[in-house]
Amino acid sequence: MMFQVPSTALAGMQAASADIPWMPISIDGDEDTEMQVLEDTLEGIVHGSQKPRSPIWSSAELHDACWPDGWNWPSNLRRLRASAPIDALVVGAIRSDYQKTRIEQMCERLGVKSFTPLWHHEGTTHMHDLVSHGHEVMLTSVSTEGLGKEWLGRILTDQDIEELESLAEVYRFNIDGEGGEFETAVMDAPWMKSPIKTQHTVHWTGRRGWVDIWGAELV
Repeated sequence: MMFQVPSTALAGMQAASADIPWMPISIDGDEDTEMQVLEDTLEGIVHGSQKPRSPIWSSAELHDACWPDGWNWPSNLRRLRASAPIDALVVGAIRSDYQKTRIEQMCERLGVKSFTPLWHHEGTTHMHDLVSHGHEVMLTSVSTEGLGKEWLGRILTDQDIEELESLAEVYRFNIDGEGGEFETAVMDAPWMKSPIKTQHTVHWTGRRGWVDIWGAELV
């Protein structure tokens, strides 16, 4: 209910490409416990800790962090050190009060700031801004009437967004996917030093579909 599910391991690739430490947290998706698991994990490091933590991920650690088999993980992927305190969380919510409120309440309990820079951005403008500012955005799943198999794995262009806008008007879905109509993954961005190249298989059930990424590397 709170977090994106498809292709979340790509965050590790994005972090390595941007030279930003990464700390994955495994959550089973139970609505009643998922926020508590996140808070319990962050509470142990949010103000810094003396607990030693390896600066570089080992193969075993990556496997434990649910890194998919067959991925060529970067050698420079660094763990978030426990000795580096966290003073804020940046949240990508655009219109979900459910997500924003729960994160803000957790941050208040932890004594850190919650920053939601995209809050209430207009959907069409937001999507065009992603492309115009150099983000390569792939559609990794679709689950709404009006979006078919041909959209899966597509890197969005301005022309694609114009088509999305027309379809959204006809089929009455959110052009930015905020209602769960589709999910995306960023393959390249101005803050990334290397783009992500994926090997994937498209799955389609007749009404919805997703991209199964079985290989990924920085190029």
